[in-house]
Amino acid sequence: MPTCISIVIVIFLSIVHTPFIVKHIIRRARALVPVHRMNLQCLDPKTELKILLCVHGSHNLPSAINLLAISRGRPNPGLNVYVTDMVELSDKLASTLEKEEGTNNMVLTDKSVIEMREQITQAFQAYVDEDGTGITLGRSHALATFNGMSRELIVLAEDFMVSLILLPFHKRLNPDGTHDSGSPGFRYVNRKLLRHAPCSIGILVERGSGFADGISKSSECKVAIIFIGGKDDREALSYAGRVAWHPGVKLTVIRFLVDKNSENAPRRVSNRASTAEEEEEMKHDDESFADFYEKYVAGGKVAYMEKHLANSSETYTNLKSLKGQYTLIIVGRGGRVNTILTLGLNDWQQCPELGSVGDVLSGSGFECESSVLIIQQHRLKGQLDGLSDDFSI
Repeated sequence: MPTCISIVIVIFLSIVHTPFIVKHIIRRARALVPVHRMNLQCLDPKTELKILLCVHGSHNLPSAINLLAISRGRPNPGLNVYVTDMVELSDKLASTLEKEEGTNNMVLTDKSVIEMREQITQAFQAYVDEDGTGITLGRSHALATFNGMSRELIVLAEDFMVSLILLPFHKRLNPDGTHDSGSPGFRYVNRKLLRHAPCSIGILVERGSGFADGISKSSECKVAIIFIGGKDDREALSYAGRVAWHPGVKLTVIRFLVDKNSENAPRRVSNRASTAEEEEEMKHDDESFADFYEKYVAGGKVAYMEKHLANSSETYTNLKSLKGQYTLIIVGRGGRVNTILTLGLNDWQQCPELGSVGDVLSGSGFECESSVLIIQQHRLKGQLDGLSDDFSI
């Protein structure tokens, strides 16, 4: 009899409590899954844009300030930018940490880092004071080891609810226009953010084009946006819409289209994507581009060029032809369903995290000296093509 009673009690408790347990599990799972896309394409035009603008040090100042300038858009609703210093917490730096009086916070006392942060603050504040209509400036820092820095930046991005994180390339620009060997640590951070960031990402690769020179209303900075298609190209197009409002920028949008009538055009690249998926993506591309054209090109604010290409070889040739024409070129990282125009461009990739077109334009052997801004739209999933987990520091 006691055994029967025990069984009845167990069954009763299971029936009563299981739904509550399952409900709790589902609630927690939903809280961990992002349901809102934090990107430019979905941003309400009446809402100010929030950006996390990251720098490695004072050497990034000129290009970072110019990136801030062209990202401003219209003064209303404006731009809220959080300039964030990426500081590696080395053993030497960790030894300088001291506990703040009356709190559990640890503060940095290293003189060189403090001076660097003050220099960065003063430079950005001077720009905002002189020509910062519509800009709200905030300051923050990510002080962590390279293994933990991406997490620190993700927390900041979530706390500030930013739609875009702008990062420097992991290689520094030398005076002769070449790049140094770069920092594997900062490269690791960039790659981790591309995979896990809660918003869209931009990586600026400086070249010897003079993008670090000041952009003013009186001078003219020539910028191009290359549109082939896909989620990232559509995000880059949304960003270019903000760039178009800067009075010192002359923007040109270059659309690469497939020339299906060419005898050099391959019949099909792969069968990975269904025809229905391709058609759906092409529909989104056409709608986004038509909207951009009506807003900016039709009224003469942005110049327009159209290139009908048969394959990736012609894409490469047209990319080379941009040499000397633009100070900055904006491209999407990838996310294209139709890859006819980019197939094979990544066969000799140096930096897969930049995408096929971004890697070509940024490559050491490529003659085009334009600086390159590579944009990736916010992903709801962690997996990204071209980024394997075997990269480590």
